Amino acid sequence: MRGRLASLIGEFRRTAVLVPLDDQGGLWTAEFGGVQWIHAFTDESALARFAAARGGATRDWEYRSVLGARLLDVVVPAVDEPTGVALDVGGERPMMFPPVAGIVPEHAAVDGGIRPAGGAAR
Repeated sequence: MRGRLASLIGEFRRTAVLVPLDDQGGLWTAEFGGVQWIHAFTDESALARFAAARGGATRDWEYRSVLGARLLDVVVPAVDEPTGVALDVGGERPMMFPPVAGIVPEHAAVDGGIRPAGGAAR
């Protein structure tokens, strides 16, 4: 990784983001392209826009504040299937952090090692 991409990943790793919770209290995810995507948002207004677009503006959305590095280094490897992070989905500047080497630990990367068996982190 070079230049702008490395800078964006570094900035995300240092930033606390908001991750909505699902009905079971786990991190809200959606499957796309064979990958589970943890949805994260830069602020409450971005989360509110996403909720409104999903028709959920009238319900309370519980969320957790999580450091981007923790999502990439701890949560993603704990999930037993390919998992990435989708930042500000539905916003003007969405960013995807796929489960590939250089973004997540090698053992959690789909292009790296073998994913360990274990409990899901959702």
